[in-house]
Amino acid sequence: MHNFIKVLRPHQYLKNTFVLIGPLFAKQWDLVTTYQTAITFISFCAISSSVYILNDITDIESDRRHPTKNSRPIASGSIPIKIAKNLMMALLITAITLSLIVSLWATFFIVLYFSINIAYSYQLKNIVILDIFIISSGFMIRILTGTLGLNIMPSTWLLLCGLMLTLFLGFSKRLAELLMLNEDKDNNSTRRVLADYSQPLLEQFISVTAACTIMAYGLYTVSPITVELHGSANLIYTVPFVAYGIFRYLYLLHHCSKGNDTAEDFFTDRHLISNAIAWTITTLWVLG
Repeated sequence: MHNFIKVLRPHQYLKNTFVLIGPLFAKQWDLVTTYQTAITFISFCAISSSVYILNDITDIESDRRHPTKNSRPIASGSIPIKIAKNLMMALLITAITLSLIVSLWATFFIVLYFSINIAYSYQLKNIVILDIFIISSGFMIRILTGTLGLNIMPSTWLLLCGLMLTLFLGFSKRLAELLMLNEDKDNNSTRRVLADYSQPLLEQFISVTAACTIMAYGLYTVSPITVELHGSANLIYTVPFVAYGIFRYLYLLHHCSKGNDTAEDFFTDRHLISNAIAWTITTLWVLG
């Protein structure tokens, strides 16, 4: 049972909270929307676990040569490939079935998400820069599913914030992998694309996307449309939490050898957790 839970990677479900952004900032908290949002979240948990299994199957040979990834259930043989494929298909069918309860748009985005990840697993993950944009597109699909999939018009500002934030996290992940590779020459990295990256290049990408994330979110909070929608200009008081979260993550990346796993970094750092709770409470207070 432990191996099956491990292969599903439930701690990564944190990423699926992106589907909650639409209803939260659109102030659509009625019972029907809340129910559909919950179904959408569960659907994405199923499809994301299906994708993780797909990645483990396609990377099985390279994972077996990796010093840490060789302990993954599929790479180690704890879960046979045949059973892993059956589990992947069961999760895919579950995700599609649940999304059909919500809307056809939700189903479209679920299928699109899985299709993009197939292309990523087999080829696109080896194309420099594009690999990060593909990862970012997965988060954008979550936001669109939580908006268009729930019959909510997405805010262009929030789409921009989501894009910049996920690009920032993606480039940070590549830098963390590159730093780990440079520190351990015996580390057999499974990412061929790292040969096309350099630390100065990634530092520039990270600086640009970090600045754009804070700037885009700040402009969103003071946008006349935002102020009119929420009847308050107080959303700007949530900007310091966003800035602190970005800076804290950069600190963890450079001084604590973090960045390889965003979800794990979040759950193991009390500063990020406290900051996220403070942002959530302040946001709900302003929007309420």
